[in-house]
Amino acid sequence: MQNNNSRFGGGALVRRIVMASALVGAALLTGCASTYVDTATKLVPASEMKKVADPKPVQLVFEFQTKGAPNPRATTLLKDTVAKEVVDAGLFSKVATDPTPNVSMLNVTLNNVPLTDNPGAKGFVTGLTFGLAGSAVTDGYICTVSYLPAGQATPIVKTARHAIHTTMGNANPPAGVQKAASMLDAVQQMTRDVVSNALKDLSYDTAFN
Repeated sequence: MQNNNSRFGGGALVRRIVMASALVGAALLTGCASTYVDTATKLVPASEMKKVADPKPVQLVFEFQTKGAPNPRATTLLKDTVAKEVVDAGLFSKVATDPTPNVSMLNVTLNNVPLTDNPGAKGFVTGLTFGLAGSAVTDGYICTVSYLPAGQATPIVKTARHAIHTTMGNANPPAGVQKAASMLDAVQQMTRDVVSNALKDLSYDTAFN
């Protein structure tokens, strides 16, 4: 399975960027806004996953949520990115996104939880940077990976967290962040990072591997 970004023409790319901006729900972005990906959660390469001795096929189901509610447009935007990350992790012999009978299920949920308007959100994740009020907005993302082996009733669940920061005007960026070339780049990088972390935790769970 491959990332399909290169198949989109100019008009489609513009629409994708517009959709990407909707994934960072705390800000109305302007030409003077800058976007940063938090570096507390980093991409986990396949070499750091625990190797699976006998990988099995899996059906992948992905959903993006905004404050816990399904966001179909965002799901469409990121489904290829998520699928590629699952394939590249090398934990499964085959990854299908269409209904597939008699195989294990892998449900990946990515929930956007705006943090800046929540004073209690500073404890969202130890190490993640919290946006300064009035100069930056911070969006948190909770990735939940639920693996249900074929024929079983109890899933194995792992979670990972990430954040994207957006600064306005001449505001200085918070510490511990990496500037993204665009909102779309930030969202895709965040997605790869957080999904790979959840998959790494899954790979080291003795109930899975």
